[in-house]
Amino acid sequence: MLGQMDTYVRLYDEPHKGDDDNPTIGLVLCSEKSEAVVKYSVLTDKKQLFSAKYLPYLPTEEELKQELEREHANAIQHLQAKE
Repeated sequence: MLGQMDTYVRLYDEPHKGDDDNPTIGLVLCSEKSEAVVKYSVLTDKKQLFSAKYLPYLPTEEELKQELEREHANAIQHLQAKE
């Protein structure tokens, strides 16, 4: 699954990504969050693979914003704890 995502990202990047574009990200929907999958994936070296929970419905824009802010705060806290 993750190897496929890496392939898709690379296939997209080659003909479409410009030098001034941000890194392409891939989105894999899973039924549960797995930090182990993220840690050992082939995309980990690019720092563009994230693990998150699956929702059986589309969240509202506000729910997405809150979730992103929460995950960002968790990531910052995790990084600070390592220092």
